[in-house]
Amino acid sequence: MNNIDWSSLPFGYFKTDYNVRCYFRDGKWGEIETSSSEEIVMHMAATCLHYGQAAFEGMKAFRGVDGKIRLFRPNENAKRMISSANGILMAPVPEDLFVEACKKVVKLNERFVPPAGSGASLYLRPILIGTGAQVGVHPADEYLFMIFTCPVGPYFKEGFKPVKFQIAEDFDRAAPLGTGRYKVGGNYAASLYSGQRAHDEGYSNCIYLDAKEKKYIDEAGAANFFGIKNNTYCTPKSTSILPSITNMSLRQLALDMGMKVEERQIPVEELSTFEEVAACGTAAVVSPINQIEDRGTGKVYKYAENPGPVCTKLYHTLKGIQDGSVKDTHNWNLVIE
Repeated sequence: MNNIDWSSLPFGYFKTDYNVRCYFRDGKWGEIETSSSEEIVMHMAATCLHYGQAAFEGMKAFRGVDGKIRLFRPNENAKRMISSANGILMAPVPEDLFVEACKKVVKLNERFVPPAGSGASLYLRPILIGTGAQVGVHPADEYLFMIFTCPVGPYFKEGFKPVKFQIAEDFDRAAPLGTGRYKVGGNYAASLYSGQRAHDEGYSNCIYLDAKEKKYIDEAGAANFFGIKNNTYCTPKSTSILPSITNMSLRQLALDMGMKVEERQIPVEELSTFEEVAACGTAAVVSPINQIEDRGTGKVYKYAENPGPVCTKLYHTLKGIQDGSVKDTHNWNLVIE
């Protein structure tokens, strides 16, 4: 019997019973293996350590109001990891292998899936790393794919409450034709300094502008950005933004609600015209923003102190689909049998 205070869980590492692993060797993927070890043994010349051959995904499993466990759109995560692997010349994990590993690791750690209504979920972290040894700048010939799990609470400690963001125009998360559209480790290393500075200065995270012209909204920390105005859901379009599965889902839900959806460049100045703004992603889900300060100019954009009606409806609809309390009309959930 678990003795876990589900409602007080942070968004952090929590040891569970098992992880699953699969190795790419001799040009092919092996079988899915089960491990209870939290450690990896690898060669000191592994390409993930030297040349950044490392990609990951973030996913959640939910215990529904009917007691069933659901994974949200795992095939989309599988496709995104294939894109990341291709982007930095790693062996892609086949979609069926990826989904099977997700199902297996959830079943193995079923006792750590939080109960419905707790505000918590079981977070899955699939990772793909180059383990083959190279000294020259070359892709590895061996790879490790693994998934570990942690029960987690909200990404932002405030939960579904508005937070403050800071525009970090003196930092770039990714180059326009670089790796920004892939979920690879280097993008997150590039965001650590500016993200920590934002925290130290009293903000939940920072918003990055496009690296080329410094005119348009890019990412919102480790999440996508969207704004609401005139019954329209607006989200940035850029070659350096990671395609968010949550954002993809919210765009569909906005259409279902009778809204228009626009994926386009969003100039910084347009921030003053939005009725609601938010960050979205697997970890944060929907995180309304009540203030954005431009660190460079000092200009402050203010929004309502409470979540707006559109963000609220989008959030509760998406959460409802994930926990089974709202009909899954798009067949996004995979029920773990």
